Amino acid sequence: MNEHLISLLKKIKYPGFSRNIVSFGIVREATLKEQKASISLELSLSDPTVPNLLKKEIEQVLKNSNAVESVEVKIVVQKTQSKNDSGLSGSNESKQYDKIKKIVAIASGKGGVGKSTITVNLGCSLSNLSWENGRQLKIGLMDCDVYGPSLPLLMGATEKPRVIRENLLEPVESFGVKVMSMGLLVDEETPVVWRGPMVMKTIQQFAENVEWGELDLLLIDLPPGTGDAQLSLAQILPLDGSIIVTTPQRAAVEVARRGARMFEKVNVPLLGVVENMSFLLNENTKEKSFLFGKGGGPTTAQALSTSFLGEIPLHEEVRMGGDHGIPVVISNPECNASIAFESISKHLMDLIGLD
Repeated sequence: MNEHLISLLKKIKYPGFSRNIVSFGIVREATLKEQKASISLELSLSDPTVPNLLKKEIEQVLKNSNAVESVEVKIVVQKTQSKNDSGLSGSNESKQYDKIKKIVAIASGKGGVGKSTITVNLGCSLSNLSWENGRQLKIGLMDCDVYGPSLPLLMGATEKPRVIRENLLEPVESFGVKVMSMGLLVDEETPVVWRGPMVMKTIQQFAENVEWGELDLLLIDLPPGTGDAQLSLAQILPLDGSIIVTTPQRAAVEVARRGARMFEKVNVPLLGVVENMSFLLNENTKEKSFLFGKGGGPTTAQALSTSFLGEIPLHEEVRMGGDHGIPVVISNPECNASIAFESISKHLMDLIGLD
């Protein structure tokens, strides 16, 4: 790698992100010989516009250097194939996620908004709702929060994933829902101290080296922010959409908007906004107390020109369900929080065409 070229490439941001292409680990070659620069990138993505954008920007930046007279850019795309296409994606091998009908990411701009809690309850609610329609939908949960995986705790999943064959794991099943998480692969006391490329590799393995089988819907729990996990997901998996989680207060709303804009940049549709911790309901008087403010979810949805899917109230049983590993929609399907999850689940089914 030529250090001068690398320093120039660090000026180029990956489309839709504030980080440069070098830090994302996609530069495979950067050589300079007789003032001819040869650059090679390797991408794995479903957005066909990204390679051309990167090629043009690399040529422009490098040609502005006195040390470079000509530029040759090669971009190898390991393209994620759309589920409606022929199944050829640069090789004859089928992907483990080819049998998944719909894939939806659950995201937030900041931490602490209850995104993981919403993911598990929506997953279990959808699985339960489907019985009413004559069959059980097959639901999977992928935990992409590599540094702080919480889905195993929230789902009461304690088994280790079984190795089916070389480089292929079987996800753990809990409450009829398939689960894969870094929390199932490391001890509780072991911290995950990895740089970005390792995070990207792990997410790729969760997509390609896990035997998900036939699923109607895979819900993906993302870490907060717009970093490596979000980019990797948009590159690797053909996402059908994303749901943004926020809380009512202004700080969460503003960060949620920024997080949602990232999905727009990588051409992932926004399905809607869910507001968590919306109010505390007095069970006796039925009076609502808006502890964190009011209206943040609808405001966010309006600013993003997307749907407001619903609000989840503060409820002690939601917290207890997480602590005990039994989602509230399973432990108490009649409480107001469970009813709210059911309503949002039905809305989501309509949006993505689940039946």
